Amino acid sequence: MEKRDMSVMDHIVELRRRIIVTLVFFIVALIAGFFLATPLISYLQSTPTAQDLPMNAFKMTDPIRIFMTFAFASALIITFPVILYQLWAFVSPGLHEKEQKATLAYIPFAFILFLAGLSFAYFVLFPFLVQFMSSLSERLGITEQYGVNEYFSFLFQVTLPFGLLFQLPVVVMFFTRLGMLTPSFLAQVRKFAYFILLVIAGFITPPEILSHLMVTLPLLLLYEFSIWVSYLTYRKVQRLEKERENSSKE
Repeated sequence: MEKRDMSVMDHIVELRRRIIVTLVFFIVALIAGFFLATPLISYLQSTPTAQDLPMNAFKMTDPIRIFMTFAFASALIITFPVILYQLWAFVSPGLHEKEQKATLAYIPFAFILFLAGLSFAYFVLFPFLVQFMSSLSERLGITEQYGVNEYFSFLFQVTLPFGLLFQLPVVVMFFTRLGMLTPSFLAQVRKFAYFILLVIAGFITPPEILSHLMVTLPLLLLYEFSIWVSYLTYRKVQRLEKERENSSKE
């Protein structure tokens, strides 16, 4: 495939085109989200985690706020693979043909990790946090009377960040492929990365050590997995570069 050098203006025009395509798809997904929001809310309210909790609307705008939040969240999840593809399409002209094919394969892997992060947060972490706070309220003699807006806001606060944090191996793999990261660098900054992950875990969870550990440990394991992924990718990149050098000498 013939390549040409692109000017700064060409890059801006291309980026604008990719953003417009993503926005159009997001709007279509948002329309679908309007139909998905009500059954999703009904399903989540009927789960064991939520069915025994008294939920109330303390403001007249709470129902529409929850409905729109679910519609936007559904649209975001549906659009996520498109966002990844548009990012790949924007940077792919600067990659070799083999690198284009390899990095394109990251998209389904990234989407699976995104869903895995949401699933871990919702099925493992979120029920534990709800149970912990309910038991604490019972010990303190506090009557639980939750607002539906607060309940679902907390749900999104816990789940969505995990979906994004689980993209770490894919991001590391991609930048290693581009030569911007190395496994040795990731190992050197391990202490700083751990500190950042601890801070992120503190924002996601309430100030309680057990729930904090339930968030922190998976994130630390995810970082170590990312180093291993970077190592495998780095070796593959070096092997490809040697093959190119050998083919150019012949």
